[in-house]
Amino acid sequence: MRDICGRTRDNAHDSEQTFIKPGEYVMLSVTDNGLGMDKETQSRIFEPFFTTKEKGKGTGLGLSTVYGIIKQSGGYVVVQSEVGQGTTFHIYLPRVEGAVQAHGAIAVSRTAAGGSETVLLVEDEESVRELVRDTLASKGYRVLEAQDGQAGLAAAARHGEKIDLVLTDVVMPGMGGRELVQQLLSLRPGIKVLYLSGYTEDAIVNEGTMESGKFFLQKPFTLQNLTRKVREVLG
Repeated sequence: MRDICGRTRDNAHDSEQTFIKPGEYVMLSVTDNGLGMDKETQSRIFEPFFTTKEKGKGTGLGLSTVYGIIKQSGGYVVVQSEVGQGTTFHIYLPRVEGAVQAHGAIAVSRTAAGGSETVLLVEDEESVRELVRDTLASKGYRVLEAQDGQAGLAAAARHGEKIDLVLTDVVMPGMGGRELVQQLLSLRPGIKVLYLSGYTEDAIVNEGTMESGKFFLQKPFTLQNLTRKVREVLG
């Protein structure tokens, strides 16, 4: 795999990419030498829950999360791939000249404040789990992580100290988020809960996989929205 970092101005990479608004961008290109993708697969790779992996091996949220973060930042993702010839992702982010104004930095720090509480993170998609873990750790939180409900219970049992928040995906192989939360609350009354899911809140409540009235954050989400929501739930 090779990474290439470059910069593009009014003509963003290619005259065919007419959906990219004219302007100045910083471009990051990531190329692999894998199997590549056909056109049908390429048209769906950013859909939540779409995956070419076998059942139980992936949730299909990695690329959709990346796409959401880039779009939230005003950027674009362009995919070039052919079967048998690998894949290239071109990521365009708006170029910013000069220093950020002080009042802007203050606004961000207030809305994305951190803390020192302990968070139990339960997420079966490894790329999402690592991203959330690193983001919360950078904000000062102590993060315990697990890849599914059973592992989350085991992590909580090993941790003898207080756990302030359980941050869990709703739909996971084996034990889902709702069952995990019910068991944790019986063992640790008062623990706060924040659910994550690629499904809408109404859909998972109607299906009975999450209780109504609970704190919820839909994937894909920006890292700023994540830290803001965690702080809101913790109070």
